Amino acid sequence: MEKQPLPTDDGQLGAPDAETEGETEACQPAPSEPAARAGWDSKMEYFLAQVGFSVGLGNVWRFPYLCHQNGGGAFLLLYVLLMLVMGIPLFFLELAAGQAIRQGSIGVWKFISPRLAGIGYSSCVVCFFVALYYNVILAWSLFYLGNSFQYPLPWEQCPQQGNVTVKECEKSSPTSYFWYRKALDITDSIDETGSFNPYIVGCLLAAWTLVCLGMFKGIKSSVKVMYFSSIFPYVVLICFLVQGVMLDGAWDGIAYMFYPRLEIWADMQVWRQAATQVFFALGLGFGSIIAYSSYNPKNNNCHRDAFTVSGINFLTSVLASLVVFAVLGFRAKKKTLACVASNLKELSKRFLSSGVDAHLMPSFNYSDPDSVAPELYRTWFRQNGAEALGNFTDCDLEKEMQQGAEGTGLAFIAFTEAMSLLPGSPFWSALFFLMLLNLGLSTMFGTMEGILAPLTDRFKTLANNKTKFTIFSCVLGFLIGLLFTQRCGNYFVAMFDDYSATLPLIIVVVFETFSVSWLYGADRFLDDIEAMLGWRPPAVYKFMWKYVCLLAMLGLLGATTVRMFIKRPTYLAWNQETASEKYREYPDWALAVLASLIIFAMMPVPLAFIRAVLQDSTRRAAGGAESGQYRIVSTHDNSETPMTDMSPLSQSTGTDPSFP
Repeated sequence: MEKQPLPTDDGQLGAPDAETEGETEACQPAPSEPAARAGWDSKMEYFLAQVGFSVGLGNVWRFPYLCHQNGGGAFLLLYVLLMLVMGIPLFFLELAAGQAIRQGSIGVWKFISPRLAGIGYSSCVVCFFVALYYNVILAWSLFYLGNSFQYPLPWEQCPQQGNVTVKECEKSSPTSYFWYRKALDITDSIDETGSFNPYIVGCLLAAWTLVCLGMFKGIKSSVKVMYFSSIFPYVVLICFLVQGVMLDGAWDGIAYMFYPRLEIWADMQVWRQAATQVFFALGLGFGSIIAYSSYNPKNNNCHRDAFTVSGINFLTSVLASLVVFAVLGFRAKKKTLACVASNLKELSKRFLSSGVDAHLMPSFNYSDPDSVAPELYRTWFRQNGAEALGNFTDCDLEKEMQQGAEGTGLAFIAFTEAMSLLPGSPFWSALFFLMLLNLGLSTMFGTMEGILAPLTDRFKTLANNKTKFTIFSCVLGFLIGLLFTQRCGNYFVAMFDDYSATLPLIIVVVFETFSVSWLYGADRFLDDIEAMLGWRPPAVYKFMWKYVCLLAMLGLLGATTVRMFIKRPTYLAWNQETASEKYREYPDWALAVLASLIIFAMMPVPLAFIRAVLQDSTRRAAGGAESGQYRIVSTHDNSETPMTDMSPLSQSTGTDPSFP
């Protein structure tokens, strides 16, 4: 049986296109081989691209927070377990599909069946949503990077109005004030839009310009940048780790993070958070993994790549966690010692003025606060603090560790404050935000490739004008991204980050897993991988894809959906009057926007399915050949690519009659 070649960029397939599906018999020889597809110049380029995409800002600020909040070492064990049974098998599936079919996400799922083409389009939509707000975070990093080249750093001290300290800063902290008032100039709620922030608009323009310059020649230009953007963050993290472990309180922070609390395994919300982090850490469903692997030669060992990239991703998260909590431990120890010193000075004053009974005074040397360990003070406070009249406070190291330890608060408030305490703080600040910029850029390149590659593979006009299309996409992203540069823009970033991608991506991966393992056939997929690699992956992948991964993703989808309906979505807002953060519920119009984002991202899936079904019905009514069959991968050794059409299924056995 002759094999059909891959789809070409213009959509004219040696294998049938969606419009001509069924009009060409699967057994007919291919008229021609497809046009040569661009490829990586070396395995190192591909490796840096995949690692750069999967290792992003979430490794630096979301993973440490989740690990800290959900059982420390116990969360690490749970994360590794879920990565092995869910993350790596699905990562391998996307790598193998892209490498086998050598198309972007639209071409891959359309080639399996035209009815599944909507999966690829949904991936593109979600990638665009993510790119819109992700580049705003890069703009913030550029803003902080630009402000790092001065001494003292502008967020080290509260500003003065005349001879009076600004009240908003005095009530909060210099870093919180700089973030919310100087960088964002934020409103009190999402209902108050406010004007555009000119500094962030300029930084956003610079961020999109960097992305455009790195992408306008495709992978040939972006990979050159990745040689720096993918490696530089590791250099910075190692420098921070070496510096961090030598700081007072660093080991307290590390021990606090990794202390195992196994009881959290009984909490289903922890399982949901761990599964979601595995899902997003590897970049499943974006289409970028498929796009990058589609540039590989067909004999590339994608199985080894799946384990290597996943392992590096996990180790990077652990490394980032060590750095974050070593530095936050130092910050917390500084603040705790300052708290102890302040309270003991107050205690000494009250004792000298006969405001405190002698029997309530501590046994340690309270006249030298710097020599008093926080544990000694806390012991005295628990025993006598309530009886000793005065405004004495508990100085809790753990409470200080929890302050501003999530998301943007971790990077732009807590970690920024810690760096301001380091010797040579401008150097460390510039290094940190340059690292964030490079982490974000490498992820943005992958995200944009998840948009550009599928569309240029699918449409010849776009392929012939790829540079113009890339520039147009970046300009469009900048214009829409202006929404996030309003004074309330941070709230929209949180909305998009929390809701625009989560449900759509989970649904996309559910469809991917189901279509490969059940519609396409897990055994056939393993056959095709064997033809590519020269050896057959373990049969356990068949059961992982068909049952474990699929059920896990359905469970995650159900848990995420139920949580959204049970608990009204909220966002963290800044109150200027009290100079504090406060959770607010999204207004009704914002919930409508949330629902619209999710529906819009998923609409391509049913629309493509309905379109293909209607086309099939029209052809049947017109007496045309039956269409809409699923396709399998060819195992012919001489084929440039290993895909072919599926012959009509045997009515009696449900199998391809060309197979014995």
